[in-house]
Amino acid sequence: MDIHVVDEHAAGTVQPQLAAQTVTKRFGGVTAVRDVTVEVRRGEVLSVIGPNGAGKTSLLNLISGFYRCTSGTISLEGHDITRLRPSRIAALGIARTFQNIALFGGLSVLDNVMLGRHVHMRAGALASLLYWGPAQREEITHRRRVEEILAFLQLDAIRKQPTAALAYGVRKRVELARALALEPKVLLLDEPMGGMNQSEKEEMARFVLDVNGRWGTTIVLIEHDMAVVMDISDRVCVLDGGQKIAEGTPAEVQRDPAVINAYLGGGHMTRAA
Repeated sequence: MDIHVVDEHAAGTVQPQLAAQTVTKRFGGVTAVRDVTVEVRRGEVLSVIGPNGAGKTSLLNLISGFYRCTSGTISLEGHDITRLRPSRIAALGIARTFQNIALFGGLSVLDNVMLGRHVHMRAGALASLLYWGPAQREEITHRRRVEEILAFLQLDAIRKQPTAALAYGVRKRVELARALALEPKVLLLDEPMGGMNQSEKEEMARFVLDVNGRWGTTIVLIEHDMAVVMDISDRVCVLDGGQKIAEGTPAEVQRDPAVINAYLGGGHMTRAA
């Protein structure tokens, strides 16, 4: 199934690359996300912020297909993806990382990142097992791409090491590499800097900006460190209690009284939540 892309210039409008329209997600009597509408423009960095329990990760789970919307719609480049399986959404160009690192600790860095190429692999299971013909040629092509990503993220020197033996911040970078191996149009990052020290945060922020700048990848980012958010975001969406309470540029959101009261309790936007 191909995505139908509208000629935005001919239409006289700029179509959002990713759009969630009045999405709601209920778990029994609990509403995790309530009537949230957010549009993400092609090539931008959009940060989603809010206190714990605001619905941030639930929103990413809805976009990536891990949750099904109770109501509302989600579209990618005008194509409705609301009811698609996560694997199909990934194949259409949405990749994500998780708040809790989800790597295979016994596998090498290279093998973990190669797993991110699965949606691009075309050789049959038998050919892959026997490693001949098309499967061998495909393996070479995919490995070349993975090696480029590892070099880009400065992981090539440790590509043969098992991920379980790596420092926490490095494993976070491996997870980013695996998501990039999918060659996504939209990259969803769930607290990619969570648990890092200041130097690791700065390094990861630089890589996120490099991914956006080098490949034009659209990025939706959940992050608690407000200094990072204000530095790297084009726009910021603020959730509280499952609802969107503000959206705008970092400067606009920083001055919004509703954000200051609901998200920081009257504190300063420069501190981490």
